[in-house]
Formats: sequence, structure tokens, C-alpha cells
Amino acid sequence: MKLNYYPETDSLYIDLTERPSIESKEVSEGVVLDYDADGNLVGIDIDNASKKLELKTLVLNKMPTDVHSLSA
Repeated sequence: MKLNYYPETDSLYIDLTERPSIESKEVSEGVVLDYDADGNLVGIDIDNASKKLELKTLVLNKMPTDVHSLSA
């Protein structure tokens, strides 16, 4: 899973998997869910993310994997 924030558009994209998206559905204003060919959720796009989310803190609790951090 990857969290990608784009400050120039104030959007956050959450990649849940490496599978490509073939369908998107807006579930509320500025929140779009992306699905693969089998109907599985593969990503979440959030517009105006800084107004909808607390972006300053990310807490990972009991994640069963290594955490990698990339700086901008």
C-alpha cells in the first residue's frame, strides 16, 4: 500500500495494490474509489485532502510488514 500526496492539487491517492484500475466511482464529493477488472478495490482518490483529513500525523499500528519512508 502506498500513500501519495500531491500538494499542487491537494489530493491524496491511496494505492491499495499494484493492480490497475479499470473503473472509478465517486462515493461522495471529491472521494473516488478505483476498482480492478474483478471488482476489487485498488485505490482511493481524495480531493481537497487537507480539508478532509488530518495529514500531519500518520500512525501505523501493528502493521505486519516493514515501513518505508520516501521524502519529497
